[in-house]
Amino acid sequence: MHIEPGLVDGGKIWLSYATAAGAGGYALKLAYDSARERGVLSLLSRSAATTALVFSFFEVLPHYPVGVSEVHLILGSTLFLIFGAAPAAIGLALGLLVQGLFFAPFDLPQYGMNVTTLLVPLFGIKAVAGRIIAPHTPYVELKYLQALALSTTYQAGIVAWVAFWAFYGQGFGMENVTEITTFGGAYMLVILVEPLVDLGVLAVAKALHHLKGNALLERRLFEGV
Repeated sequence: MHIEPGLVDGGKIWLSYATAAGAGGYALKLAYDSARERGVLSLLSRSAATTALVFSFFEVLPHYPVGVSEVHLILGSTLFLIFGAAPAAIGLALGLLVQGLFFAPFDLPQYGMNVTTLLVPLFGIKAVAGRIIAPHTPYVELKYLQALALSTTYQAGIVAWVAFWAFYGQGFGMENVTEITTFGGAYMLVILVEPLVDLGVLAVAKALHHLKGNALLERRLFEGV
């Protein structure tokens, strides 16, 4: 999902700092709420797990340059369901930062755009989950269509943000529109995979019901809180 270097030039890149600050501020609010509910140690443990997973997703899982960006299997909805919104947001931001610092320094100028593109759709998942998952329903009881809705929300959000940065940086020329469309079409194929991953992970979690109450996992995973 990485925004390609040069897509937005230095004169316009300031906007990414503003959007990243806004996304980061909301992530900090979620982190504060999570620490109050489950304790700081639980938040730190889950955030460490998501950071390691996000870094491995970027470095190990297949990713291909398509159009204006890259297609990744980020598994944002999986992270949300297993670890919660705040740890998922922290893991996405830190995993991306670690990759940039140690393996892809050429991506650091685009960090604000990339982190915005990852986090805002995650917040969209949180909002959609509150609407389509009945109160007191544990996440291990989710159905395919619910998992599909969460995954679609995340992937569509990523495509929308990448398109925004591309139009903002390069305008509405035919070549740019074609590259954005190509990227969007390729990225939406992830929707065919991610809900199945979600359901598979949730099925494993359901079989491990003795982990209920574990500080490393989202409480809603097993409990209908």
